[in-house]
Amino acid sequence: MGSTEVATKPHAVCIPAPAQSHIKAMLKFAKLLHHRGFHITFVNTEFNHKRFLKSLGSNSLDGLADFRFEAIPDSLPDSNEDTTQDVTLLAESVRKNFLAPFHALLLKLNNDAIEASSNPTVTCIVSDGFMSTFTIKAAEEIGAPIVLFNTIAACSFMGFTQLRAVVEKGLVPLKDESCFTNGYLDTVIDWIPGMRDIRLRDLPTFFRTTNPDDVMLNFIMESTDRAHDASAVVLHTFDALESDVLDALSVGE
Repeated sequence: MGSTEVATKPHAVCIPAPAQSHIKAMLKFAKLLHHRGFHITFVNTEFNHKRFLKSLGSNSLDGLADFRFEAIPDSLPDSNEDTTQDVTLLAESVRKNFLAPFHALLLKLNNDAIEASSNPTVTCIVSDGFMSTFTIKAAEEIGAPIVLFNTIAACSFMGFTQLRAVVEKGLVPLKDESCFTNGYLDTVIDWIPGMRDIRLRDLPTFFRTTNPDDVMLNFIMESTDRAHDASAVVLHTFDALESDVLDALSVGE
């Protein structure tokens, strides 16, 4: 393949949420894009990048000429690579610390493309939906379209989009811990398009807190608030399974 042909290939920068299941799903999606002719840059956190190298060997992420791996810092204290990182601390860091290094990486990739004509410039970003708190901003700053890849079903995504509404309606945060056992979670939620017979307990469990400043609740709400700013949203589902919800989401767009 000539350098001119490589340089004109579409270049997708894929960045998963830094959790095992999200990384695996994004990697499979990136492989499909690569198979369809995309140049891929796959971005892990340094913590997870090191875990891959430790598990699979020092050359395991050398990649191909058109499928490369990069890493950005997560700004968390060093921890044992054999343990799972604290999800709450990680979510807080995603909100506050990931934009600058990710934006710097995008600029580096584009500068490298200018200096070496065999590499294409970034043409789009494929971001995990839970990373949108910074990836949409980064995409706007370099003028690239962004696709949010949600590694969840359509009903889960719809549930996440409703968390802001249940807060605004005063249903969440919970008044006290008795709400977990006194039947409060059976409160009917009848306004969600495409989802009938839903109770409060059927929504994603991140709302189950008595703290209005709960990190995970606010992280999820901020992530879904900006979904409509993406060029496209990909959901891990198929139409025959969740047609009602998918139709409702399409109308909402």
